[in-house]
Amino acid sequence: MGSFLSNLLNPGAATAAAAAAAEEEGSAVVAVHSKESWNELWTAHKNTNKLLVIDFSASWCGPCRLIAPTFKALAAKFTEASFVKIDVDELSEVSQQWRVQAMPTFVLVKGGKEVARIVGAKEAELQGKVAQFIA
Repeated sequence: MGSFLSNLLNPGAATAAAAAAAEEEGSAVVAVHSKESWNELWTAHKNTNKLLVIDFSASWCGPCRLIAPTFKALAAKFTEASFVKIDVDELSEVSQQWRVQAMPTFVLVKGGKEVARIVGAKEAELQGKVAQFIA
């Protein structure tokens, strides 16, 4: 009932939420929301030479929101790599496993090993490292 009243009082909110959900579905970025999903993804990637780019971020993090469009654009451009987004509050155990201490942190993994790490919303550095390790 609350969402019904909210939609009556603020009809644009439902449209915006639907647009955001549709945008997320069309994105090449995979959002991981459970430890089980992470374990499946990690098992599938750790023995391959395919680049895995992990974005450790938080919904409340301003710099994370600023660089999110760049991360999505990189995922669309470099389709031969896998791009994953992990919310540090939602999957704190995974974040701790990767020694994430600040957001955003981007970890690039190839063959099960970390090959690069970018701490902060450094667009040029992120683009450069992805391009470097795709080759």
